[in-house]
Amino acid sequence: MVRRPSKRARAGQWVLLAGVLLAGWWLASLAGASLARRHAPFGFGFLADGANFDIPFRLVPWEVGDTYGRALLVCVLNTLLVSAISIVAATLLGLLVGIMRLSSNWLIRNLALWFIEAIRNTPQLVQLFFFYVAVLQTLPSPRNSIPLGGGALLNIRGLYLPTAAAGARGAVLWPLALLALISTPFLWRTTRFSGGRGVPFGPKALLLPVLALVLFAAGIGEISLPQLQGFNIAGGVQVPPELVALSVGLSLYAAAFIAEIVRASILSVHRGQREAALSLGLTPGQVLAKVVLPQALRVMIPPLTSQYMNIIKSSSLGAAIAYPELFQIFAGTVLQQSGRELECMLLLMAVFLSINLSTSVFMNWYNRRVALTTR
Repeated sequence: MVRRPSKRARAGQWVLLAGVLLAGWWLASLAGASLARRHAPFGFGFLADGANFDIPFRLVPWEVGDTYGRALLVCVLNTLLVSAISIVAATLLGLLVGIMRLSSNWLIRNLALWFIEAIRNTPQLVQLFFFYVAVLQTLPSPRNSIPLGGGALLNIRGLYLPTAAAGARGAVLWPLALLALISTPFLWRTTRFSGGRGVPFGPKALLLPVLALVLFAAGIGEISLPQLQGFNIAGGVQVPPELVALSVGLSLYAAAFIAEIVRASILSVHRGQREAALSLGLTPGQVLAKVVLPQALRVMIPPLTSQYMNIIKSSSLGAAIAYPELFQIFAGTVLQQSGRELECMLLLMAVFLSINLSTSVFMNWYNRRVALTTR
């Protein structure tokens, strides 16, 4: 039975809404009066003005003299990049550490505990400076780069990775490979346990990943490996140390909290589920992957959403180590050059709000997809 709100409750809601609108109008009036006293017009037309600064790291072309609107695009992409890297890395590491916390091995269990306690009880900004100054800034010069395998090199100027250049057919095949990868999870959801032996994916589940790999390989024209030339590294793609430090700092800090979410979610699954799966002859690894984790996932998603949103907001800490993300450029350089403090702050709030709300909408949709439904 759905209980309808009373007339008094409805009246209270309208009064609260009127109060919020009145407070917003009052704040807007104060801001307008302040701008009028300074003879400063309000508007976002300054985004079409030329920007007299350089952005050292960008995913799209940028030159000194491009518009502030172009700078906004570059900074948003930089913010999305470090957020996406950190979310994926924190999720995988948090899942691993959370499982380690439940290990029967004393050493593994306590190593995970020490990691969680050390990360959660020290300031995130301190950790960020530690990785940037005490770790990355002490690396050797390019001439003494540390090989990481697979052609990757690490030195004081950042991380150098091999890159694949598109061949003649790459413009067509690479988008198709990306589409195949995106479609893979939806195909996996349609698969069933085959042969009654608990095999999670049938043969068709491997079709799209293999197809994506084949399309990607066919679209490669050549592979550029980073190599020492003179006093610098040529070839490949350079990941600046600021991006490396920020990604590592955000990932480790969030992973410590995600690990506790994973541990609590696994413990929420009734013990009888594990005992029943073991009695069927499944190994402990199969029980965890096929019985426990799928049920624990329904408990994980809501707190994971909060952690993902915290990662996105914490990307603004990149300003402390000069990573050119949204806050560092627009709350610093653009604000000082244009003198549009209110407009820059409103843009920052609007962009972060849009990114976080989009993340929340997606996670809520996924939460409804995996939730148990009753008829």
